[in-house]
Parts: sequence; C-alpha cells; structure tokens
Amino acid sequence: MSANSRYSGVELPSPLISFQNNHKAEESSRDLSVEVTHEGGCHCGAVKWEFVGGESLTVWDCNCSICRMKGNFHTIIPKSKFKLLSDPSNLTTYTFNTKQAKHMFCKKCGVQSFYHPRSNPDGIGIQVYCIQSKTIKNITFATYNGLNWEDAYKKLETTISQFSKL
Repeated sequence: MSANSRYSGVELPSPLISFQNNHKAEESSRDLSVEVTHEGGCHCGAVKWEFVGGESLTVWDCNCSICRMKGNFHTIIPKSKFKLLSDPSNLTTYTFNTKQAKHMFCKKCGVQSFYHPRSNPDGIGIQVYCIQSKTIKNITFATYNGLNWEDAYKKLETTISQFSKL
C-alpha cells in the first residue's frame, strides 16, 4: 500500500510524508522547525481549537482497540499549547479501561478532533485529519503498539512522554 493511498486525506506531496520506526520518528520530531498556529475542529464546526506547534509533525498510528477502530492518527502536544475556542458544552467524554485517557467527541457530529492521551497526561492528542489550516509542511508517521500498551510505554516512555513537554 502506498503512502498516498493509505493517507490520502493528508494534503501533502508524497516526498513530505515519511515513515520511520518509533525511535527515529521520536528523535526527528522534536526538531527546531518553525512554530505556527494550527487551527482545526470537528466536522460540523461546533468544536473549534488551535494549537501552537511545529510545521513538521510526528503522527502516531496506534493499534489499540479504540485508535484502530476510529482511525485515530494523532500528534501529541503540550496542554499549554492548546486552546479550545468553542464552548466546552459542545463536547462529550468517553473513557474506558483505566479511565486515564479522555476521548472528547463533538455532541453534534460525533467527531473526536482531540483527546487527553493516557501516555501523556500533560498533553493533548490532536487528530491530524482535523487540522483545517494549511500549516503542515511535513508529517512523519510512527507506530505505537497500543495492543500491548504497558510494554510499549515502558520501551518508549522516555521518548513518547517528551511530546507533551515544552
């Protein structure tokens, strides 16, 4: 499967999309790219937000039960760089298992455009396909073995946890 067919929703030329193993992706993701304000939200527009982040993003392809079912390709940012622009009453929250991750959905259209990840309690997971501004210059996809969450986190905790740090 080519990068363009699997990730056809990303409006980037294929040379700007790269696939790397977890460690290489984590090392390259914290580069010193220019910071911009990315804007996004849900399908119907009831949920809107913005965040400050690099033009280059690492996007996680997790295979845990919920990410796999909803195709949650997300980038992780510090909470301090995220701003909800719409009324929070437009959101509903879903939790399961450990109740640590908070999956936020629009009450009207059902789209989860962001959430509070278990791996980064001080961060926000942004659904990359919900970024509506044309501010992304490069995406690096990395995989996360969420089916074996505890083991994967132990192996990556010193690197994945850095995505929500300033």
